[in-house]
Amino acid sequence: MTIEPLVPDAARAGEQRTAPNESLFGGMVQDLAAVLGKAERAENAFASGAGDLQTATYERARADVALAVATAAAQRAAQALQSILTMQV
Repeated sequence: MTIEPLVPDAARAGEQRTAPNESLFGGMVQDLAAVLGKAERAENAFASGAGDLQTATYERARADVALAVATAAAQRAAQALQSILTMQV
């Protein structure tokens, strides 16, 4: 029987490892908030007579799609986490 020691992966000479982006989720939430805010501003501009209906409708549709995608992603993440937590060890 041959036993080989486990050697951890190491960065190659001259290669630096980058840390994962810790603010990725925060950035996504801020982007979603920006899209929703833009839609609200377009609707307010239309209501005050400074904007047109086409822009307000377009921005609201963009915000609705962004919110639907974010909701679906959150539901999938929660479902995956629930599957992991219910696994028997």
